[in-house]
Amino acid sequence: MLPLATIIYRLLWAALLGSVIGLERIRSKRPAGMRTSLFVSMAAALFTIVSVELAKMTGDTSTTRIASNIVQGIGFLGAGVILRDKGSVVGVTTAATIFLEAAMGMTAGAGLYRVSGFVCAVMLFGLVGLARIEKLFKLRSHYVLFRISSDNASGLLPEIHQLFGEMQLPLDQLSVSLVDGKHILQFEADLRQRQLEKVTSKLCALGLAYEMLPAERQNS
Repeated sequence: MLPLATIIYRLLWAALLGSVIGLERIRSKRPAGMRTSLFVSMAAALFTIVSVELAKMTGDTSTTRIASNIVQGIGFLGAGVILRDKGSVVGVTTAATIFLEAAMGMTAGAGLYRVSGFVCAVMLFGLVGLARIEKLFKLRSHYVLFRISSDNASGLLPEIHQLFGEMQLPLDQLSVSLVDGKHILQFEADLRQRQLEKVTSKLCALGLAYEMLPAERQNS
């Protein structure tokens, strides 16, 4: 059996790594904060240690399957944080973070301190560094519903088609309706931040009244 001091050290190391990731989640105001991250990482480490020790004590190597069941359990926990909000799916990054926290905890529980520390560093880079890169270069896309009011839809449509044609972006669910003597042009499009700014700037330059709402992508 592993010395008690070694077991405690592995559990504390897993708890520390989980807490570091949890601090970042709190800073970003995301679910699954410090306590959740600590518990996930430490629980995975404990399950890993117990499964190995049981195999040593009983001689039954099938007990090591406890570790494989962690993956299934974490899958259910991760699925619980994925939600639909205003037509968009949110929480996928949090679910993936929980999944990797469990793997990190298992690695710490196995005594692979440097590997688990490296995983923690890569997770922080992914959560902090890549988020800043996305923001800096405006890479994140938005699926948006546009609702534009105009006195003359026939004159507006060519302008809209030209604008989106220049960006090589398709228009989804395009429709024109008449409400209180005004033409309402409605469509959906998937745009990156820079493209979204270009469209809104063009609509303002044309002096058009418009709405932008989050939209849900239709399954093909």
